[in-house]
Amino acid sequence: MSHSNIEAGLVGDATPRWYVVQCKGGESFRAAEHLANQGYELFHPVLEVQKKRRNKLTWVEEPLFPYYLFLRLDQVESNWRPIRSTRGVLKIVTFGLSMPVPVSDELIDLLRQHGEAKDDDPGQLYFRAGESVEITDGPFKDLKAVFESHKGEERAIVLLNMLHRQQRLEMPVAALKRQD
Repeated sequence: MSHSNIEAGLVGDATPRWYVVQCKGGESFRAAEHLANQGYELFHPVLEVQKKRRNKLTWVEEPLFPYYLFLRLDQVESNWRPIRSTRGVLKIVTFGLSMPVPVSDELIDLLRQHGEAKDDDPGQLYFRAGESVEITDGPFKDLKAVFESHKGEERAIVLLNMLHRQQRLEMPVAALKRQD
């Protein structure tokens, strides 16, 4: 990042920008709630995933970024002081010295669009556990499977009926699409 970009984005700027807040482990929902109660504009992207609770599968919300959320602040009007002492908040993410670096509005817009994408949108990379998918590439191309879970950002575990039982297979997320 050039020196002029840092100056334009940080020094006395009254333009609201998005900043990354690091939360304490497992406390991003608490931090989001407390920051919202203080009147901060925030974005906390979540995914709905199926988890086993008390031997039952239930849908639960999990943060897309487990230890992070985004706050919209400006350098002039916003009160930055209470953020660090808010329950669940660890710190505002900084790079280099001690100045927070803003995240582009385009990135936040892209994350929001992904979160609002309809289930039948083939461009959506996140699948729900239990969802029917079609394999679009590789040796199992054109076969139907059941999405089980994500394994990292680019891999997925699917259940495929083979040899009279469900087999767990790991494959690229890009090789899956929602079943029509």
